[in-house]
Order: sequence, then C-alpha cells, then structure tokens
Amino acid sequence: MQTQSLSLHHIIRAPKVTSDQPPVLFMFHGYGSDENDLFSFASELPDELCIISVRAPYPMQPYGNAWYAIYFDAADGKFSDDKQAVLSRDAIANFIDEAITAYNLNSSNVTLLGFSQGTILSYAVALSYPEKVNNVIALSGYINEAIIANGYENKDHTNLNVYCSHGSVDQVIPIDWARKAPDFLSSVGIKTSLQEFPVGHGVAPQNFYQLKEWLKEKL
Repeated sequence: MQTQSLSLHHIIRAPKVTSDQPPVLFMFHGYGSDENDLFSFASELPDELCIISVRAPYPMQPYGNAWYAIYFDAADGKFSDDKQAVLSRDAIANFIDEAITAYNLNSSNVTLLGFSQGTILSYAVALSYPEKVNNVIALSGYINEAIIANGYENKDHTNLNVYCSHGSVDQVIPIDWARKAPDFLSSVGIKTSLQEFPVGHGVAPQNFYQLKEWLKEKL
C-alpha cells in the first residue's frame, strides 16, 4: 500500500490479510513525539487492520511535533492553546475522510488510538464527529470539553466504544483528570470504565495486552 500525499504526514502498515475495504486504525502520538512512536505497536495489532500513524502538524524545537501548543510559563501554570487544538481536531476529522477515500478503507470500521495529547484529540474528534468513528483507545489522556464541537451533546454517540487507561502514578497528566472520563462519556450514552495500571506516563505491558484483546472484540 503506497503512502499518498494527504493533508497530514503519516506512515502506514498495510493489512496482512487482504480484503476489499479493510478496517482502519489511526494513531495519534503525544506532545513532542512523532508518527514513529506509537507505530512500534503496529506489528502486534490485528492483521486485518490498516494502521495509519499520523504526525501532528506543529513542529517543535529541537525535534518532535505537537497537536497544539502548551505554554509551561503561563501565569496560571501551564496553559493549552485550545484554538490550535480545535484546528487539529478538524484537521484530523478531514484526514480520516481523505485516508478512507485514498486507501479504499471501511468507513464503518474506524478506530482511533491516542496517547496523551493524541488521546485528548481522539476524544474531541470522536465526540464531535461520532459518525466518523467506531472505537477509541484512549491512553494516558483526558477529555477537554473546551475543544469538543458545539452541539456535540445532541449527536448520537451510541455507536462509539471507548477503552480508556491511565497510569496511577502519572506525573504528567494527573489520574484524577482521567477518572472524570467515564462519567462524562456516560452522559452521552457511552458506557466504559477507566483501567488503571501502576505506572507513570506510559503504557504497561499488561495495559497493551488488555487493549489489544479489547480491540479484537470490537473489530
């Protein structure tokens, strides 16, 4: 499967099992990382998936990329640029459509997998545009209500499945922020629970095994 020139830079693992319109999993990395980070998971994920790992649009110095800026020296502590985050939310939504068309993928079997800032964006995309997404794997992130599209609460989210996990000693994103997600998701009709693991800001081996089994059930 050739990588085409679409609006966001990305790398692809083609499905190992041939089908006319394969299911797709999009990966969205964390702040300061790039498309190669989560792609290291690709070889362990279900063979039928087309896996597309996407690079965030804002380059950082000296390396890495971000979905939106975080100002660590803001007067009230660190501050996220929600305007940039909304632009990234819509860039991702547009890219999903582009990739499905360009690579002839199954638009009814779309999974988003995010880590940290990539999770915050995955939540925002799925809650804003639930018609585009079926499954969300939300690792070490939280829901930022300020970057979800207006009127999201009137949309039908019953098609969405969400797996969320967090490290109980995460020093980057407090676990208390992540613990709010199940109640918020329940308010729009999505039943889930937060899976907690005794690690910091990362993915424990047992966490990866659990999300992989969850994904197999949902495909």
